[in-house]
This record gives sequence, structure tokens and C-alpha cells, in this order.
Amino acid sequence: MQYEITGAIPLLDEKGNLTQAGYAKRLLPVYDREKVKGGFARLKEWDYYYVGNDRFGVALTIADNSYMGLDSISFLSFGEKPWEVTKSPMRLFPMGKTGLPASSARGISKISGKGYFLNFTVGDGKRHLTAHMADFKDGRPIDIDITLTAEPEESMVICTPFEKEGHFYYNQKINCMRAKGIVEVGGEVYTFEPGESFGVLDWGRGVWTYENTWYWGSASGLAGGVDVGFNIGYGFGDTSAATENMLFYAGKAHKLSKVKFNIPRKKDGKEDYLKPWTFTSDDGRFEMDFVPVLNRASCTDVKLIKSDQNQVFGRFSGTAVLDDGTRVEIRDLMGFAEKVTNKW
Repeated sequence: MQYEITGAIPLLDEKGNLTQAGYAKRLLPVYDREKVKGGFARLKEWDYYYVGNDRFGVALTIADNSYMGLDSISFLSFGEKPWEVTKSPMRLFPMGKTGLPASSARGISKISGKGYFLNFTVGDGKRHLTAHMADFKDGRPIDIDITLTAEPEESMVICTPFEKEGHFYYNQKINCMRAKGIVEVGGEVYTFEPGESFGVLDWGRGVWTYENTWYWGSASGLAGGVDVGFNIGYGFGDTSAATENMLFYAGKAHKLSKVKFNIPRKKDGKEDYLKPWTFTSDDGRFEMDFVPVLNRASCTDVKLIKSDQNQVFGRFSGTAVLDDGTRVEIRDLMGFAEKVTNKW
């Protein structure tokens, strides 16, 4: 049994704990930074966008992790010889001064530093993403100008508590937005057209425990000419009230139970991220094969702070079942699946 939040509520009580744990299909709980009590040094806030099609993609992040800010731009090419470039400037002790909005539905998220800027402007039914970095690929810049429209009526929203007092994670994932725009990188121009290009938002606000691991997968595209997507994941916090697993079909959300990531392993027991994965669900409603194309891997280890990330891009094929029992066949849907371990 998974608990659905169906009305507008304050996200946090006077002790900084969630008023309700569970999921919603819209951003109903109201986030108020002034009610955070778990310690501002543990508060993490970020806006992450991924925009892609079957041939290339771009990922943009503005994150304020209290004692460390992280601004990131990635460009990924899925051609015959896949490649990616990621640059992630860090900022020391932003402590919430980045000023990320309290709602994903409106406002401006922006940051700038030496030789770069990112700007996400949300309003009037669209999300306008612009970014520039002077030294990105082979000493040449990247410039990004993308507009996301046709935001679906429903999305994945989850309120996840941790066992520790005042710790929580509030998250929205919006899949299947249509993308139009250009990315110029290394002197080449890449064009996103809304008939084949889709965007996803990962909007997160929360007070996290020091050490945790998460698994996350996402894809957006078409199945039989209909917009289809999914959000899957687990690995941290108390998910007894709800999981974050959800299907999206024609703008509507369909709740899933538990989904397991089956990552192949090498003989030494370590994950072999570029071998084919499978995904299985306890309710039989999400059964997928995943053929990796590219692993955007990074590991930062500075003693007390560590982030080991493997974000694997590839193609999903399998069957998803909607709430009414309708089976949706998915074939070669480009998306990603990741495993991230943090000490932060």
C-alpha cells in the first residue's frame, strides 16, 4: 500500500520533519526553507535538467549543498563512437545563498562563475534553459539555448523521511517535456526538435544524512506515437509510505510499486556498467532490458567528502503496465540509469 498525498499541505512541521510521507502527482506540499531544522550544513538543494534525443543530449545542474556548490554542464554524443564532456565547477560554502526557488513551478535559478553561467527561467508554461562555458571541449566553448514546453499534467512527487530527526528529501521529477533549441559545442551545432527531443527535470530539496547510495533511472520518448516515460529509483531513506517509481503515458502518471536494478558484475564482484542490465518489478508492471551506450562516470574523493557516480545512458526495451492493465510495449527508448554513492 502506497500513500498518495492529494491536497496542498505544509511540507514540514515545526520540528523540521515531514508532515506527511508519501507521493503525489503534482507539487502539492509547500516547501518553506525557514522550517528546516535538521541543520543548514546538511541542506541540499538542486535543479537538474537532462534534454536529449536518440543521438545526443545535454545535462545541466545548479546545486547548493550548503558547504559546497556544484554547477555542471555535460554534453553527450551517442553516435558510432560515443563520447561525453562534463565540466563541474565547485563553489565553497554557498550555504543557501544560491537562492534556488522554493517551487519548481516558477522562478529563476541562476549562477555564474569564472568563464561560465547557467540560467533556468520558469514561467508562462515554459522552461528556458541557457548556459555558457568558455573552456569546455578542447579549449573551445559550449553555448546552450533550449526551451521546454508541453509540460505534462502529472509528474512524480515524493516526500521521503530519514530516520534522523529533521532529515527529509522532497523531490519532483517531470518527464516528457518537449524540447526545442540548440547546443553549440566545439564549433559544431546540435539542434533539438520537439518532435524527437524531450526534457526531464530533477528538482530536489532536502536535509540529507552523511552517507547514502541511490539508484535512479529515467527515460522520455514515444511508444506508438504517444508520449511515454518513467521514473524509477530507490536506495535511501524510509520508503515504506511510497516509492518513487512511476510510469507516464499521454500526460498521466501511473504508480508502480518496487523496481530492482540488476546491474551485471565482473569476476571481481564490481559492477560492469557497460554490459546489458535488466529491471524487474515486484508487481510485474515494469520489466525492461537496458543496453548501455555510454557511462558518464566520475569519482571525487577528498577524504570527508566523496561522490562516486556512474550515470549510464542507453536504450530501454520491454513492457510497462498502466494502472488499468493496459500493456505498453517500449522499444529502444533512450534514457539513463545510475548508481551514485555519496559521503556529503
